[in-house]
Amino acid sequence: MSLLSGALAATGLVALSAPASASSGASPVVTRAALAPSLVTGRGASVDFAEQEAENAATNGSVIGPDRTAYTLPAEASGRKAVKLTPGQYVEFTLPSAANAITVRYSIPDAPGGGGITSPLDVTVNGKNRTTMTLTSQYAWLYNQYPFTNDPNADLLHPDWWITECACVPNATTPTPTITKPFRPNHFYVEQRLLLGKKYRAGDKVRLTVPAGAKAAWTVVDLLDSQLVGAPKVNLVAANVLAFGADPFGKRDSAGAFDKAIAFAKRTHLKVYIPPGTYQVNRHIIVDDVTIEGAGSWYTIIKGREVALSTPAPDGSVHTGVGFYGKDASAGGSRNVHLSGFAIEGDVRERIDTDQVNGIGGAMSDSTIDGLYIRHTKVGLWFDGPMKNVKVTNNVIVDQIADGLNFHTGVTKSLVKNNFVRNTGDDALAMWSEKVSNTGNTFDHNTVQTPVLANGIAIYGGTDNTVSNNLIADPIREGSAIQAGSRFGAEPFAGHLWITDNTTVRAGTYELNWNIGLGAIWLYALEKNIDADIQVVGDHFLDNTYNAIMLVSDFPVKDLYSITNVHFKDIRVDGTGTSVVSARVKGSATFENVDARNVGAVGVNNCGSFNFTPAGSEFSLTDLGGNDGGGTTGPWLAPWELPNTITCDDRPPVVAPPAPSPWS
Repeated sequence: MSLLSGALAATGLVALSAPASASSGASPVVTRAALAPSLVTGRGASVDFAEQEAENAATNGSVIGPDRTAYTLPAEASGRKAVKLTPGQYVEFTLPSAANAITVRYSIPDAPGGGGITSPLDVTVNGKNRTTMTLTSQYAWLYNQYPFTNDPNADLLHPDWWITECACVPNATTPTPTITKPFRPNHFYVEQRLLLGKKYRAGDKVRLTVPAGAKAAWTVVDLLDSQLVGAPKVNLVAANVLAFGADPFGKRDSAGAFDKAIAFAKRTHLKVYIPPGTYQVNRHIIVDDVTIEGAGSWYTIIKGREVALSTPAPDGSVHTGVGFYGKDASAGGSRNVHLSGFAIEGDVRERIDTDQVNGIGGAMSDSTIDGLYIRHTKVGLWFDGPMKNVKVTNNVIVDQIADGLNFHTGVTKSLVKNNFVRNTGDDALAMWSEKVSNTGNTFDHNTVQTPVLANGIAIYGGTDNTVSNNLIADPIREGSAIQAGSRFGAEPFAGHLWITDNTTVRAGTYELNWNIGLGAIWLYALEKNIDADIQVVGDHFLDNTYNAIMLVSDFPVKDLYSITNVHFKDIRVDGTGTSVVSARVKGSATFENVDARNVGAVGVNNCGSFNFTPAGSEFSLTDLGGNDGGGTTGPWLAPWELPNTITCDDRPPVVAPPAPSPWS
């Protein structure tokens, strides 16, 4: 099944399946973003766990995938493969190094009417010390059109929207088309952590078995992360929340106790310490000029329910939930906030864009967020500026309904570094310059995996920002690995945007609404020209489903906006399903030392702004030399393509490239 033809038809869970050998994968295969670590050296976050893909482990289940067709189980899996187990089957991982903790990324079916189920998974090490994890799909399985629903039987949320499945507007079409239900199932996976209770050695075998009688008809295991978690951190000279009535067993709400500890710590110039335990907190904790430390994100867990408000809040929220929030920018914001060493676990199961149910929120200047584990909130960290100088480092952000992190409105001189983000329901890392530009910020050395919707890293307008040394893998649909976009009411790009030394893999997704493939990196002029100095230097685009590089405008505004002053230099492109460059806008770009191999179509797909003038395309390419390699049609940047030869093939056939390999 081709990538594109499958995309049009898939509204269920169609996937390739193959039996796996019970003896395969006996030796540990450690990967980063499902690649050999040597292929991504120096890119992405440095983490304290080892990633092992289930398809490389020993199993008597079935490997599903590879498949990049949206709305399928393998498409949302890391590396686009996983292992499907039925009751009685197992997958077994060999520990590559000493470990006392694991994280399992998995999927189990939804309840027939939505809302999720629970089902057991047995964990043994070397055949002993069985522990049973209770898996859940209560935080998975969304359906339908944006902003989605938990109901698999729901009719179209927007029957007046054009949809690809019928290539029509359903409520304006006669006869009314039949839409298969559930419509567009997605967001299949979640993950769960487990402390094993003792330290195991390299070579020990962790087996995950679906027991007989499990409620789930099938259990898909995507991967296992293993790590050696250190002892809990202790702080004896601090405002301990237990002294103020906090309940470490999670039976009583501890929000009031947290407030009292924070107030005492500010009066006495102490830190707040949250010792090991699970603390129930069902609302925002407001933080300003305070340091709050946990014993470590595996030991200190702040967990809350999503609570419906009796009347909507002034900001439009209809729910509240667990979160640490700076004061609103309109009230001056907060400063000198330092949060570290704990987990925030929310209870968000639906997307309501007006809700402030994020793990971290508000405005926090001159602040640090370090070493948190955030899951099941709407957005892991959503900052509403203006604000400045926040450092977000060494966090793990997973299983979000929307973004992983968003710098929204006037965030300046701030850093997001060495964070690991997996399974977001929107952009994993974003800068959104709505009304006020984000300026002088850097996203550096982060790892992003499997954003279900939108982009791995997205920059919407702004001035003098940098995206560097990141690793972005497996974006699923309606976005790609990296985007610079003039959209969502963002202020224009100004100064420079540096996109340097990043690696993307298995990106360049299918854009559902346009019915075309995107680039691994795409520049999108929807509302304004993009004419700031954009330098794309030293990036590696690996195993691209469609294009590596796309410059595009939406068709209704194609003659209004252009993209210029973009410069690509020292780039490696290893594998494209179609072209190296797809130009669907007027403007220009320069290329220098852009080397490509395993290119599936003509090197440059140049449609310009689709006016097909006698003078050629409205988009011009400048060859600054050193642009080598290509594919089946010869050099990817051939003289005959320059500067603006029309080579427009709107939907070329997709040629799946070989797996990435070392660059000689």
